[in-house]
Amino acid sequence: MAKPVLLTIDDDPEVLKAVERDLRRQYAANYRVLAANSGQAALALLEKLQQRGEPLGDTRFQIRLPLPSGATPTGATL
Repeated sequence: MAKPVLLTIDDDPEVLKAVERDLRRQYAANYRVLAANSGQAALALLEKLQQRGEPLGDTRFQIRLPLPSGATPTGATL
């Protein structure tokens, strides 16, 4: 079975890289760590994971990160 995914999202490339690095150091043995640089990229990635039936362990995102119109952090559209 595939490892669950930890997804981190941030529009600041340096912050994203640092968070991704730290998550890999801490959790790579048990999780697959992925990163997205926008809400839209994250939603596309989550859709691909869902289509493949891959488990999602957790998502971390910058609370002020702009999301596509009508989208929520969970990926549901309003």
